[in-house]
Amino acid sequence: MNNDEILKIAMRQSAIDSNCNPEDFLSYKNKVVISAKNEGARKYLELPFLCDLTSYGNSIVASVSENLVGIVETYMSRFSLEHCFETPNLHVLMEQLRPLGMNVCFMAEYFLPDEKRLESVSCSYPIQILEKKDFGNLYLPQWGNALCEKRKELDVLAVGAYDNGKLIGLAGCSADCDSMWQIGIDVLPQYRRQGIASALTSRLAKEILQRNKVPFYCSAWSNIRSVRNAIKSGFKLAWVQVTVKSNHMIDSLNNESIDEKIF
Repeated sequence: MNNDEILKIAMRQSAIDSNCNPEDFLSYKNKVVISAKNEGARKYLELPFLCDLTSYGNSIVASVSENLVGIVETYMSRFSLEHCFETPNLHVLMEQLRPLGMNVCFMAEYFLPDEKRLESVSCSYPIQILEKKDFGNLYLPQWGNALCEKRKELDVLAVGAYDNGKLIGLAGCSADCDSMWQIGIDVLPQYRRQGIASALTSRLAKEILQRNKVPFYCSAWSNIRSVRNAIKSGFKLAWVQVTVKSNHMIDSLNNESIDEKIF
């Protein structure tokens, strides 16, 4: 697959997720659509969205519940594309959402492989391909990004790095939809900054492509280590999303984070 084919596959998937047309992401005019559950959407998405803003760089497609159409249309018409995804402008949207019991929750960047830059990155440790039967006992906290315990049925392939038989780094991918597999990566703290993450990520990406699937990589914009790894591994930024959730959901996620720090 070349870069154009990879991008088109990603846009088709985003269109399924957002309940719009792939061409909407190429338009220079913002669009608001009513969110709906669609067969083939990424399996971890909770659809329909309350409000989700997606941009591939030309415009914004807002997939929203009916009661938010006016609020979101006004917001997107007031600010430029890039400012709609950042503060202080986001505070304008958040002030409108708060009385409705919802607010901005997720702000993420998504990366796709660049065929011109994707190549196997070497590291000083042996690497092994792991099929589903090989990583059933690896659902442990240290591999929580590479593998997902809550959706382990979606995990399909992994790549591990070993130091004298000890697993020190793991990249895994989940079949989140028919055409695209998402990559997650973990490296034990004492082995970081040795090129292991990029070696595993790039190798897994190539394995995914060989299976005629598109690898994709997600990161919070503030996760500098993760973004650096994506770029070093041969990925490039493709699209961004801001997703609104209920205040109840946000409180629940914040409490989970506090519990993780305590325990």
